[in-house]
Amino acid sequence: MPKLTIPQMLAENKETMAKKTALREKDYGIWNEFSWVDYFDNVKSLALGLASLGFKRDDKLAIIGDNRPEWIFSELAAQSLGGISVGIYQESLPNEIAYVLNDCHAQVVVVEDQEQVDKLLEVEDEITHVKAIIYYDERGMRNYNHPKLYTFKQVQKFGIEFEKENKNYYENELKLGKYEDIAILSYTSGTTGNPKGTMLSYENLLEMGKSLSEIDPLHADDEYLSFLPLAWIGEQMMALSMAMTNGITVNFPEEPTTVLENLREIGPHIMFSPPRIYEDMISKFQVRIQDASWLKRKLYNLFKPVGDQVAEASIHNTPLTFKTKFLYKIADYLVFSAIRDHLGLLRMKRAYTGGAALGPDVFRFFHSLGVNIKQIYGQTEVSGISIVHRDGDIKFDSVGVPIPGTELKISEEGEILIKSSSVCVGYYNNEKATKETIEDGWLHTGDAGYLDDDGHLYVIDRVKDVIRLETGEMFSPQFIENKVKFSPYIQEAVAIGRDRPYVVAMINIDMANVGRWAEKNQIVYTTYTDLSSKKEVLELIQEEINRINQELPEKARIKKFVLLYKELDADDEELTRTKKVRRAFVYNKYESLINGMYLEDEWIKVTGKIKYRDGKEQDIETTLRVMYLDEGVA
Repeated sequence: MPKLTIPQMLAENKETMAKKTALREKDYGIWNEFSWVDYFDNVKSLALGLASLGFKRDDKLAIIGDNRPEWIFSELAAQSLGGISVGIYQESLPNEIAYVLNDCHAQVVVVEDQEQVDKLLEVEDEITHVKAIIYYDERGMRNYNHPKLYTFKQVQKFGIEFEKENKNYYENELKLGKYEDIAILSYTSGTTGNPKGTMLSYENLLEMGKSLSEIDPLHADDEYLSFLPLAWIGEQMMALSMAMTNGITVNFPEEPTTVLENLREIGPHIMFSPPRIYEDMISKFQVRIQDASWLKRKLYNLFKPVGDQVAEASIHNTPLTFKTKFLYKIADYLVFSAIRDHLGLLRMKRAYTGGAALGPDVFRFFHSLGVNIKQIYGQTEVSGISIVHRDGDIKFDSVGVPIPGTELKISEEGEILIKSSSVCVGYYNNEKATKETIEDGWLHTGDAGYLDDDGHLYVIDRVKDVIRLETGEMFSPQFIENKVKFSPYIQEAVAIGRDRPYVVAMINIDMANVGRWAEKNQIVYTTYTDLSSKKEVLELIQEEINRINQELPEKARIKKFVLLYKELDADDEELTRTKKVRRAFVYNKYESLINGMYLEDEWIKVTGKIKYRDGKEQDIETTLRVMYLDEGVA
């Protein structure tokens, strides 16, 4: 394939696929379609509008908002002029936005709505280098009068006028783009400190897309639902790299809250999500099946063992007996296809998961339903993906084998090292971190792992996070946490035990599912804090973890736990914007609570703060009960 930039590929797709639907967005209940010609025209007019505002080669354009066609148009418009796009998570607080804008020195910011505009105006004195703020949802903006504010359509009109005086300006700028140019700055999730701007070139992004397409080919009539933040490399990988390479249709949900409904409407052929999405699906299904009619429950429980047999056959790559195949066809017709349809997975060819380990129980559940879910392994620094399960070669505990063009090895210290054409150029304005991370072309991932005889990679955990008990045994906290989170009543878990005598855990309940359980059992509650402190809820979670402990190695079993008085939150810096636990921060913040769990006390006094989205904080004082496992309640 010719070595083109993404905007150059868009221009080619406009010629070869012209009227085919490239993008689709649901708005006010109606699916609005953009052909490849519409896609190109929107990008071109916006790019020329940016040029009229002084945007030029190597300038940075930041984008903040939900997944919308305008997000994609803005990214490609900046790249068309030789600029670099910078995605910022829409949930970011004003100070987090200011950090990224100052770090990359962005000249233009494109935002979705009034909320994002207000965040920028709040830190206006800190981001003086920003020359223009462009918004595309005009609701609530009528009375805003600021010299830097422009509407999206207004800038596109500037572009149309600009072209009249500057013929072929866009085409000439487009030709100047090179395969090796930096396309995006993708900021890391910041689990160990401030996020770093990863410089990814068109070569990095598109070579990854081509390599993945070699083993998992897509067709131009395939559908994809884009609902994860476009600031995340995983979404860039699918909605840009794979979409542009294969010409698939990218769909955008009406709102973040309607994703599951829109998933059912579209019935996509390909899906990419972090484990949390699949875990949420299972939690909701488990609750729904409990509330279903006795006939539906009976049918599901009758055919579940058949699905489990098929799942086990796929993991061990063993043949199925004629009887099992026959029973599975009946099970699929009566039960499994209906469940897939309800989840929006009926037409699914491949469902990828990455960003964190997906528990074996979750894998087994989806494969028993006939959903081809596959683990991928990658990082922002390697353009999103480097390792993936092959169809028919899936090991639940592994993350697969390298994609074409990727070299993989394990260092003497047990760290995973990767080399490929998708390894990033480096970190923006951070040469020290670049040298520490990339040596002789090898990316030091910071993850511990090992390879089996078939070349499958097994990721243990972050090298610095691996639990080593005082007795010397080593465990992955993620492995323990994934087992625990398979419970429909548990939203988040943090396992602790490094240099300690045994493992303890801090637990977040799933408010929706536990709340439904409480109502069913006539337990009155008001808030999350109140619900999580109920004796009945503590005993419910105790029963769940006692059951889960039986599936864990003896030394890795949780001995005690507490239910936290609040949900771990990205706004409180406890999670990254991609919902990963910032372990060092959490361990430090809850140090007194953690120490208390290793004493013999039954109750632990806790003081803390709860931060609300408007920036206000509330002090909280409470007492948490320490729950013991296998030995009853403390």
